[in-house]
Amino acid sequence: MMRSIMAFLKRIVFPVLLPLVFWLGVWQFCAYQVDLWVDGRGNQLLLPYPLTVLETFVSLSLSPSFWHTIILSLLRILMGILLGCLLGGLCAIFTTTSTICHCLMSPVIRIMRATPVASFILLLLLWFYRNTVPTVVVALMVLPILWETMAQGITAVDPQLLELTRAYHFTPIQTIKILYLPSLRPYLFSGLANGVGLGWKSGVAAEVLCLPKLGIGTEIYLTKQNLNIPALFAWTIMVVALSFVMEQLLTLWVSKKGGSV
Repeated sequence: MMRSIMAFLKRIVFPVLLPLVFWLGVWQFCAYQVDLWVDGRGNQLLLPYPLTVLETFVSLSLSPSFWHTIILSLLRILMGILLGCLLGGLCAIFTTTSTICHCLMSPVIRIMRATPVASFILLLLLWFYRNTVPTVVVALMVLPILWETMAQGITAVDPQLLELTRAYHFTPIQTIKILYLPSLRPYLFSGLANGVGLGWKSGVAAEVLCLPKLGIGTEIYLTKQNLNIPALFAWTIMVVALSFVMEQLLTLWVSKKGGSV
């Protein structure tokens, strides 16, 4: 009985509930202090109470357009992550197998990392339809991360094992399946873990600037325009929650894959 209680405390209470209760308490205290400072006038324009944000979130969630907006943003960002992973993997293969490709393409990583996300978004608005821009932006943000991590994984393959596959006349498919995939798996998971968080941030930022017809970023922009700060908090919390869920699903997938290796 005591072991099950301790396990519950370690898995749920300490890592999840305790920080949540603590920071909600800090938020409530700060909102109360702001309320005292403005003497109850316009507190929602500065720092609304957690309960006010919760009520706003519940009200928003009752609308079908709320979930439609979330699904469309999810699809855009997921498509961008998948596209960035595919292009990053291809670039990693080219740059690790060809010196010329490495010399020509390696500066692209530095350029992509040095260029602000806002610059990418504004440039892409000139070339793409506004509903497509978030997907392209996410792909461009994820691409260099996967490119670099996958290239590290390819170069980390033991040369002696590679020579062994040649000695036993392994086919290219057998070499990839037996040698490269197990070596690349931790690098791929590491790149995905970093890419998912960055993809969410850049995708929502792109929606805020390009304003697609339906999107979380569009709703965040409208709440700011209408000075609906509780709704702004509610949408922001939704973005954080979705990012957290995606990262947890990815971690669960990684643990299962790691156990099956």
